[in-house]
Amino acid sequence: MSEDTLLKINGITVNYGVIEALHNVSLEIRPGEILSVIGANGAGKTTLLKTIAGLLKPKGGNIEFEDCEISGLKPEKIVKYGVTMVPEGRRVFPDLSVKENLELGGYSLDDRHLKRELYELILTTFPRLGERLKQNAGTLSGGEQQMLAMGRALMSNPKLLLLDEPSMGLSPIITKEIFALIQLINKEKHISMILVEQNAHMAMEHSQRAYVIENGSIVMEGESSVLKHDTRVTEAYLG
Repeated sequence: MSEDTLLKINGITVNYGVIEALHNVSLEIRPGEILSVIGANGAGKTTLLKTIAGLLKPKGGNIEFEDCEISGLKPEKIVKYGVTMVPEGRRVFPDLSVKENLELGGYSLDDRHLKRELYELILTTFPRLGERLKQNAGTLSGGEQQMLAMGRALMSNPKLLLLDEPSMGLSPIITKEIFALIQLINKEKHISMILVEQNAHMAMEHSQRAYVIENGSIVMEGESSVLKHDTRVTEAYLG
């Protein structure tokens, strides 16, 4: 793997029972890059993220992160390597407080000083969370829960964030706020991101490169600024 590649996926195939969800998928992401993956519902986008995160094991192919083979490792081991997923639908712990949710995000870190630094960073980045530290996560708005899910992921000190449908269920105004925060985190902390997003307009606008996935296979890839003007992409995903 070259120095300008953070994560490389080499021809992975993933099955759900007898159903092939991903077929010979290859992609790579560079350090500090936001990469978007777009496609229709059921195309394999979430399956791709789950496989990178270790929640699913590929039937074939492999995944390398900073020259280390991570395909087949347990999710908690992959988190320690620096890969963290923000799942679709937020998945915060509703009966725990905002503070407790954030603390759980840092469970893999032993360095107490680093945990404190990350905690302060999150409260600076998401000041609304700082106002609601004692509030149960289940009582937050959808946008606040998305901020909490992102903050919880940042507590693991990731090098790569896997963002699964961050705008799902959010109003256009809150969606813009969330994407502004995504860009802020990317620029200020140099954290790479793979962005799976049904809102292809937002995904293309906030990523450097993009892959298009159809029926479990990559069918197009390139610079987001170029792909968003491709007639095949505009007709299928941008309207």
